[in-house]
Amino acid sequence: MANANYLLSDSELELLPDLSKALYIDGVWCASESGETFKVENPATGKVLAEVSSASAKDAKTALDAAVKAQDSWGATTPNERWQILSDAYAIMLENKETIARVMTLEMGKPLSDARGEVDYCANFLRWFAAEALRGHGRQFTLPNGKEGVVSYEPVGPCYLISPWNFPVAMFGRKVGPALAAGCTSILKPSENTPLTALLFVRVLEKAGLPAGVVNILPTHGSKAISDQLLPDPRLAKISFTGSTGVGSSLLADSAPNILHTSMELGGNAPLVVLEGANMDTAIETAMAAKYRGGGQVCIAANRFIIDEGLADEFAKRMVEETEALKVGNGMDEGVKIGPMIDQKAVARMTELVDDAVKRGAKVLTGGKPLDEEGRFMAPTVLDHVPTDAEIFKNEIFGPIVAIYRVNGEEEALKLANDTEFGLAGYVVTDDCAAAMRARRAISAGMIGVNTGAVSDPVSPFGGMKQSGLGAEGGSEGIFEYLDMKVSVFG
Repeated sequence: MANANYLLSDSELELLPDLSKALYIDGVWCASESGETFKVENPATGKVLAEVSSASAKDAKTALDAAVKAQDSWGATTPNERWQILSDAYAIMLENKETIARVMTLEMGKPLSDARGEVDYCANFLRWFAAEALRGHGRQFTLPNGKEGVVSYEPVGPCYLISPWNFPVAMFGRKVGPALAAGCTSILKPSENTPLTALLFVRVLEKAGLPAGVVNILPTHGSKAISDQLLPDPRLAKISFTGSTGVGSSLLADSAPNILHTSMELGGNAPLVVLEGANMDTAIETAMAAKYRGGGQVCIAANRFIIDEGLADEFAKRMVEETEALKVGNGMDEGVKIGPMIDQKAVARMTELVDDAVKRGAKVLTGGKPLDEEGRFMAPTVLDHVPTDAEIFKNEIFGPIVAIYRVNGEEEALKLANDTEFGLAGYVVTDDCAAAMRARRAISAGMIGVNTGAVSDPVSPFGGMKQSGLGAEGGSEGIFEYLDMKVSVFG
């Protein structure tokens, strides 16, 4: 268990590799070629947790050399061999759930209960894609002239997988799982805020018997140098990125010269629409789940609460009651539901969004300010009567703020829901089945939750529309992001 200073314990350090040799390249834990390191802090306390070796551009080239060398042999493994390693990794991850969860909470801040849930979520992706490795992908067909044809699939090749800080192990589960199942090697680049959890993920794969070079990891504080080294290299086949739309757009541009396979899970600005006649208990339950999971630091979090005028007063009152009941604090402490923001800049941005909304006419019903002098914790906040010209309407919030917009009728609600450049997720609360179907069709988003705040699971594809990205992760669709299609016609 972490000590009173919320630092890494002996058991957690035992599972981690030697952090002065935190790069994993070609099956070996090693130091950076440059000898550089960077510090990892606990966002709840500001204290340094660890100092980790920082990969350089030369390390990136070495990692790609290893991935290329391993590609042919890994691509030639049988489906059963891939299933076995992914299945073993699933079991090992669950055996070490508590340690992985504690390290995650220490370096990212989310409540320990949420971190445990994330470990389960990641493990279940490994199990799902273990099964996908066994499923036959392809088909046979007959042409009008009687000739026979076959559609088959082959691994695309070495992949560059970039994960964000808010789900430091789950996102690698969603990316590495299908890559391994498809027969692809990969290079992982975790966020510099949360490299420790990612290192534990690779340790799990190592313990599962993954061959050298199949998965390599490059923790670094110089992300651009890594990408600048890898993306122009013609040996790289694919990039998968989860993060902001701005960075994703830049990576797409850099990937264009080599026509790389790309998967982009980018920003969101999800609406939560409560239509006339909706059950208020369902509305509140859905809203709390869709907003406060991960303290609102989630790409599919509900940001714009579009509430029918006839329900808005009661909805606002109930949301204030539920919000004020949330315990905010260090994620390692018992009963905490909302942890710290990832850094002080994030808290400052929350207060700027609130101040801008208030200046334009919004009312603060609860919260609205940091809870501590250091500015690490943001009070869960409910704003009402928010105008649509406020910055908080236009931009992804990524924090614990409920912004309520009042509308008259379904048509106005759905029009407002689509008034965004993003299209990752959306939520609808209604007891009217026909209205639910109309809303599901009308809202331009890749995932729609109807009377639920949960839209993500290994069995379901995860992806967006518009500025929210390209491709899908999870579900039966996820493995095809890592496969090339080949058509053969027999004369």
